[in-house]
This record gives sequence, structure tokens and C-alpha cells, in this order.
Amino acid sequence: MVALPSHAPAQGPAAPPGANPIIRDRFTADPAPLVIGDRLYLYVGHDEAGPGEMFNMREWLVYSTADMRHWTDHGPIMAVTDFKWAKKDAWAAQAIARNGRYWFYAAVEHDDTRPGKAIGVAVSDSPTGPFVDARGSALITNAMTPKGTHSWEDIDPTVLTDDDGTTWIAWGNRQAYIARLKPNMIELDGPITEITPPHFEEGPWLHKHGGLYYLTYASLDRTLHSDERVSYATARSLRGPWTYRGELTGSARNSFTIHPGIAEFRGRWYLFLHNAALRIGDRAGALGRRAVTVEYLHHNRDGTLRPVVQTDAGVSVPPSD
Repeated sequence: MVALPSHAPAQGPAAPPGANPIIRDRFTADPAPLVIGDRLYLYVGHDEAGPGEMFNMREWLVYSTADMRHWTDHGPIMAVTDFKWAKKDAWAAQAIARNGRYWFYAAVEHDDTRPGKAIGVAVSDSPTGPFVDARGSALITNAMTPKGTHSWEDIDPTVLTDDDGTTWIAWGNRQAYIARLKPNMIELDGPITEITPPHFEEGPWLHKHGGLYYLTYASLDRTLHSDERVSYATARSLRGPWTYRGELTGSARNSFTIHPGIAEFRGRWYLFLHNAALRIGDRAGALGRRAVTVEYLHHNRDGTLRPVVQTDAGVSVPPSD
């Protein structure tokens, strides 16, 4: 494990602790926070795209922090090849604590026996892994969502344990889906339901606050924009109906994609994102070379979220309460 002060940029003048991007020695994307006790763990994909490549993602990494300003690098926790039935693409993932263990839901490309994107589940006794395939086969395959319009709709899982102890998983690209998980965490418990909100593109994230459920996601209104933004919807039940609340952020700098991850830590709420503004040596940011960022998140009394402006300062400055 390596301690990484967030003020150690790849190049250029030093940035204050907590400034964006928060990881500066490698390209990272699709942030997924998990709070365990007095530490926040951040699971990310590892962007390694070279010249002419769109994406090259072969493993997942995890970092942790006690103060949101200094991050510890725990290294790779799992490779896409650890799912023996998958052939490539260590795409977006999320981890959750349940039954004394840590469960890791991840999007990959299935092998040719079940073509298309799929979602696997891995497990570990530690939030820093290593994680191993928990069932030896995909939890969700493209064949399970036959009404979808394309083969990569089954990506970007997000998981939430409700107050009654049930755990739910949502996912999707252009179509958004939700299903309940069995207590064993490796099987679906009931039907898959479509919950697609307006302009949904990908990257859903579930959280709950003040009796409301929030579905935050990467959105794309193709009549107005060429890059993704973050939008959100709310509901009184995970089953819906979901009420569209509008955009939460603008687009990410230099990046077509954006990917929200939300957590409460030490009494404050945070929104994790990614952009493509980082440069490491002679490698500039790009679609497949992104960088994770973080901003403060505020819930309004009426259940809406305060719009978030993406900054270089990040959480290096106090929030404007």
C-alpha cells in the first residue's frame, strides 16, 4: 500500500490537498465510493488507452482516505480475467458491505457463449480485496434484457441496501433496469424492471436521503448536447415511480463520458465524477484516459439537489453551506 498525498500532481505546480483530480499518477474513471467506519474507499476503473484506442481497461483499483484530502493506494483488487467467463473490459463497478463481507458488482464483456456486456459479482473479506468471482458465471447477461436496443446495455451496476434489509441492483445504458438481490447477494430475487428516466444514458447511482430515493445518472439530451451531463430523479420507493428532477452538473472537461458516485462521509455528502483534464508526462487526457474528481453535494429541504459546479479546487476549500 502506498500513501498518495493529493497535492502530488503528475506535473506542474503543486495543488493543495483535496484538489482535483484526486488521483494524479494514473488515469482513473467510474468512481464508486464505499464508507466503512472512519474511512472512505474509492473503487475506480484503470484507463490505459494508448494512441488510437477508445478504451483499454483491464483491472479495478481501490484507494482510501480518512480526510478526503490524502489518499492511500491499495493497488489492483481484481482483473477482468479473474472472471473466467469474461474476455475484456473492466468497466464500471461498485462495492457494498453485506453479511460481514464485501461484494463487488462489475461490468465486463462476456465471452462468445453469451455475447454482449454482462455484470459479474465478486466477493472479498476485505474492502481492499483481493476479490474473487462469487458464482462462476454472470449475474446479468444481455439475454436477460431482450427489449434493449443494443448489446452493451447491461453495464454500470449500482447497489443499495434498503432500510428493510433488502438489497437492490440497478444498471443500464440507454435503458435503466432495477432488480432485487437475494440475501446471498449472488442471485436475482424477482423480475427485472425497466425504470428509464428522461435522457438516461448510463452510469446510474442509487442513494437515499430524508426518506427519498435518488437515481443519479449520466444523461444525454441529443437534441441539445454532444457530451454527457449528470441528471437525477427521485422516488418514494425503489420500485418507482421516479420523478425527473433535471440536471445536476454540466459536462466533464475534455470528456464525452461522466460518471456519478455519491456518499456521505463524516457528516458531509460528496459527489465523485471523472473528467479528462489530467496529463501524465506525454499522455494527455482523452476518452480512454480519464481522471476522478470530487465535489461537495448538498440536499435541499424540498428534496432537490443543489446544482454542482465542477472545479479544480474540489474539496481543498470549505463547502459553501
